[in-house]
Amino acid sequence: MSLRRRLPALLACTALLAGCSSSADAPDELTTPTAEPSAADDSGTGTEQGAAAASSEPVLTEPVEQALDTAVSEPVEDSVYPAVGDPRVDALLYDLDLSWDPDARRLTASAALTFRAARTAPRFQLDLGRGLTVGRVSLDGEPVAFARRGKDLVLKAPIEADARYELTMDYVGTPRPAPAPTTRRDFSTTGFTITDTGEVWTMQEPFGAYTWYPVNDQPSDKALYDVTITAPAPWTGISNGHLTQLVTADGRTSTSWQLTEPASSYLVTLAIGDYAHSSNTTAGGLRVDYWTPRGMVLGVDQVQTAAASIDWIEGRLGPYPFDSLGLVVTASQSAMETQTMVTLGNNEYVLSPQVIAHELVHQWYGDQVSPADWRDVWLNEGMTMLMQWIYEDEHDIRPLRGTIQQARAGDQGLRDEYGPPGAYDPQQFGGSNIYYTPALMWNELRLALGDDEFFRIARSWLGQHDNTSVTREQIFAHWESETGRELSDFFARWITGRTTPDAGVPKA
Repeated sequence: MSLRRRLPALLACTALLAGCSSSADAPDELTTPTAEPSAADDSGTGTEQGAAAASSEPVLTEPVEQALDTAVSEPVEDSVYPAVGDPRVDALLYDLDLSWDPDARRLTASAALTFRAARTAPRFQLDLGRGLTVGRVSLDGEPVAFARRGKDLVLKAPIEADARYELTMDYVGTPRPAPAPTTRRDFSTTGFTITDTGEVWTMQEPFGAYTWYPVNDQPSDKALYDVTITAPAPWTGISNGHLTQLVTADGRTSTSWQLTEPASSYLVTLAIGDYAHSSNTTAGGLRVDYWTPRGMVLGVDQVQTAAASIDWIEGRLGPYPFDSLGLVVTASQSAMETQTMVTLGNNEYVLSPQVIAHELVHQWYGDQVSPADWRDVWLNEGMTMLMQWIYEDEHDIRPLRGTIQQARAGDQGLRDEYGPPGAYDPQQFGGSNIYYTPALMWNELRLALGDDEFFRIARSWLGQHDNTSVTREQIFAHWESETGRELSDFFARWITGRTTPDAGVPKA
């Protein structure tokens, strides 16, 4: 997620970042899959100018059978927000069918959740917003009793450890956003947000996915997604992964999306509105799709720098970790690293190249490898913040030396206001401390090791923990093993210490 709140010492500077139809119902119009563009046909080059087609037809991808075993997780009760999520549930696949009526502000939906029981229990629960009324609920095709306790949807059915089940339900209502545990100025709620014109956008860090679908809403549980969205034409529903269907019939448009690598629920996005599509490609041939409000002019060029930013990031962190990439611009004031479909607020700061680069770095640090517990959100933001600082330096936005000096000067104030990055105030989620402080720590290691060795270790961490949720103990052990240095005190002082550490890294 981007950071908009600024340190006093940085007020005069650029802000640093802290996100089927049956044959009988044949459609009037069907957008069929188009061939993947060849190099000669590319409308964009992935250059720093981010050249892209002003508009283009999106490319459809043939859906695949989801590989459920890739989504097996070991859910834990979150230490910072234990009221959200259920460690008895290991979600494997969410299959969501969502129909949105903007005039009535009404969501009509069905959900099928394939999950593994992480332990034997007489009952289990999911998170689901109070604004949604639940109808039919079945477990493996048999009706199951349930109870609502606030946002907790309690399913009164026994489950056996490691057995797999399918839970299906219908629900309807007007989703309400959830209060966010933060004092940040760029967001105060999370989840399903409705604009004055009935359009929809979502961001849900650290939780809030439950405002629009039944979910095990905790970061340690990664799952696959199949999402279909229906809305009045010409509006389009946007979600994560590959676009596998785009059909317009009877004045309504349906899109289907498939996310084939597991994601934590806070990394899922939903946007519904009047969108135009364009695309360009990276130097490596990855197509980048852009979904921007129809008629949007200012900011489009900046968004389209994403392809070039991927090239820049790959030079340090290795190949892009997923097989699709898109960006969607919404009415939010912030930005969020939603997996394979980055969600951006429609304002000048969020649409700047350095913020775009920040959210793209998160596809590696935060999405490919995610925190198992919200106490370790700094794992996402620290490396990403450092990468943003380096990007700003190398793109003549702001010198790295000055950035480091000012961040270090403000570090003690952040610890005093928010707490250490690894032991922050739970009501101050997303404070500047989880961004600047660990970025300073990683920069100390970078200076001690040199860029080549530092980024080699950063890449090896990602490769060894692909598509998993991790803890601080794991990353500390990795860096100690790879460097041959005793770093436990170094990490403790930076991540949980109450005072700013002195500069320097223990020698091997």
